[in-house]
Amino acid sequence: MEKRTPEPVLSIHHLETHFFSRKGAARAVDGVSFDLAAGKVLGIVGESGCGKSVTALSVMGLVPTPPGRVVGGRILFHGSNLLDLDIKALRNIRGAGIAMIFQEPMTSLNPVYTIGNQIGEMFRLHKGFGRKQALEAAIDMLDRVQIPSPHKRVHEYPHQLSGGMRQRAMIAMAMSCDPEILIADEPTTALDVTVQAQILDLMHKLREEFSTAIQLITHDLGVIAEMADQVVVMYAGQVVEQADTRELFAHTLHPYTQGLLASIPVLGRRSRGADQDLTEIKGMIPSLYDLPAGCRFSNRCPKVMDRCRTRLPGLTGLENGHQVRCWLYNGD
Repeated sequence: MEKRTPEPVLSIHHLETHFFSRKGAARAVDGVSFDLAAGKVLGIVGESGCGKSVTALSVMGLVPTPPGRVVGGRILFHGSNLLDLDIKALRNIRGAGIAMIFQEPMTSLNPVYTIGNQIGEMFRLHKGFGRKQALEAAIDMLDRVQIPSPHKRVHEYPHQLSGGMRQRAMIAMAMSCDPEILIADEPTTALDVTVQAQILDLMHKLREEFSTAIQLITHDLGVIAEMADQVVVMYAGQVVEQADTRELFAHTLHPYTQGLLASIPVLGRRSRGADQDLTEIKGMIPSLYDLPAGCRFSNRCPKVMDRCRTRLPGLTGLENGHQVRCWLYNGD
């Protein structure tokens, strides 16, 4: 009997999120589609400004309006389109069904409330706990995310914690109601290497404990290789490649993804000189207000062809579930 593929817990179809100004419309997310399976880690990678975070904010219903607005597509959570829900229904899903860890915990945590108060609020809102019960639950969550002396830390304010501890507190808040999906937006940015490793290890343990599906947003392919089951590579608001993690690293197809991999520092590689130099991706990302008619990577691509400059390639499905947006693999 053929084994059935489990239904995705989150499915995004042709999502379009634009930002409007006097210059026109900036297509920050332009036709993005992907699925996130239960208990799996989906890594989304790309340069700053490629649309990774805006995709996450669209899922959470947190795109600042104005100037931003979701103008097309569907975001299905267990088959229900989140874009059709009213504010109250969406708030009930946030935290309990889908939770998010933001890139900078110091700006995400409220500086005038204690850590315990902010984590406890999740239990009060979504589980109906009283103040004392919520505080005890907050202490338990701080202990789970390996913050030392949780009974003491629960009464402290964000500025009294280190960067690593603040990030752990954010994870504790996000996981407090056992969400089915955790969106982690650059969870290790601005942390030293040791703390980064601890945070990633913590996320791995929480995934095992809670069976949580994780959408991991990062620009670090090393983090993707360590954590993700599937990878989505974004460029200028579009998905340019997606595949199983092992498949993508073993058979990297899109010139942009190849450039990202070539730019990773390797111990012993010289910074200047011969053939083993670090490789840079030359040029600049096109303006989202004035996108080229053809492939959006064409002005930087070392393999560019004439049609790349005039026709936008579609996302082509290949073997092993590998998809790539490039004329090199499109038979049209």
